[in-house]
Amino acid sequence: MKFSDSELRERVMARDIRAVARLITRIESGSSSAPVMAASMRRPVGRAHVVGVTGAPGAGKSTLVDHIATQYRAQGATVAIIAVDPSSPFTGGAILGDRIRMNRASEDSSIFIRSMATRGSLGGLAKSTLECVHVLDCAGFDVVILETVGVGQAEVDIVRSADTCVVVLVPGMGDSVQIIKAGLMEIADIFVINKADREGALALEKDLYTLLSLAEFSADSWKPAIVKTVATTGDGVDAIVKASRDHMGWLEHSSQGLARRLRVVAQTISALAAEWVARQALAGKEDLVTNLARECVARTKTPIEAVEQLVRDLKK
Repeated sequence: MKFSDSELRERVMARDIRAVARLITRIESGSSSAPVMAASMRRPVGRAHVVGVTGAPGAGKSTLVDHIATQYRAQGATVAIIAVDPSSPFTGGAILGDRIRMNRASEDSSIFIRSMATRGSLGGLAKSTLECVHVLDCAGFDVVILETVGVGQAEVDIVRSADTCVVVLVPGMGDSVQIIKAGLMEIADIFVINKADREGALALEKDLYTLLSLAEFSADSWKPAIVKTVATTGDGVDAIVKASRDHMGWLEHSSQGLARRLRVVAQTISALAAEWVARQALAGKEDLVTNLARECVARTKTPIEAVEQLVRDLKK
């Protein structure tokens, strides 16, 4: 069934799952009308609690997200999940397999699950993630869970997209120095030690408490919670949901929480504006970019010189 733009907008705001999926597909495919349509939705936005779940590959993020989603549903919240998978830098293809580990959530028709490929975007998220979160917010979901690809030491874009950042760690993945190098101390609102039934979980917990003791927290600051879980059994997941709700309360009712939300939203606006300007400026310039790339491959130009020429041509 084909919807007109106005019908699609109305159905999305009525939380019609098929309409939500179609609009997200339009956004992912680069449709110029989709962002405009999403922006025109008049429902008050910013009400959804966006929970980001990030961590190293194999940490058990998808299984945890499955339990977190069902825990929120048990408490009466409407839930949407965006699971981001890595895609090939050569073909752009991706195996969207996160939902394979979300058996409980996928069986609940009230939970919306969308797999999304990064399509070459670094930072652990896809370029269209922010716009898709906006659509889900407009659709009236209470909680939106973002699961990033397995991140490394620089991929921390989740902090710009989520209200609450959950960082999943597992024993045996390195010492406390690795935690500091990954920048996780700066982005984590909740530390989850998954596979806590393994040897080394207590040592990892001790390292986290030691690192947090070195940081300065004022009376109004949020001190990251540390939760131990076993994702395969669901042990400890209720503590993640409670900590997430507590963190959202801090964001909404403390001066530092409000200041953080302001800072994150400002960064989001800047990122979206930069992407929009680049997309508009480079439209129809594919041949020019290809020719400049050829010169770089032939080593008659450096990439920096190519960018300088591209900018000069765009100004004409």
